[in-house]
Amino acid sequence: MLLVDAESPVKDPPHLHLRMQDHWATPLQANRYHLMVQTMEAWLIADIESLKTYYGQGFHESAIPKNPNVEQIDKKQIETALIQASQHTQKGRYNKIWHGAALLKMINPIVVRSKAEHCSRLFSTIHIEIDSMKNKISNI
Repeated sequence: MLLVDAESPVKDPPHLHLRMQDHWATPLQANRYHLMVQTMEAWLIADIESLKTYYGQGFHESAIPKNPNVEQIDKKQIETALIQASQHTQKGRYNKIWHGAALLKMINPIVVRSKAEHCSRLFSTIHIEIDSMKNKISNI
């Protein structure tokens, strides 16, 4: 299974998007490719409560776009919004390397799935794979 940033709006299935946008060879089955649309940070802004908890005092929630479908928000707009929202916090301006992993651990997948179709697809695929493995193990 592969999960990467889409880096742009997505109109095609993930494997075709990667092939056409980035000229990737896509040798895996089509359902093995998953995208964070348009970028990982879309998943972060989907759960504003986790962002507020992480950054604490000085976080400017009003800088975050209010579109309920976070996958429609342009990548640059999301990045700018996160920087503006976090710049006056103790943790400082958002930085993917410094803050990204900690924020991903905090976000509520139920909240994010409700605002990001591709996130929901990823979790559904993972659940199907886990159920399939459980069935294989129980048949041994």
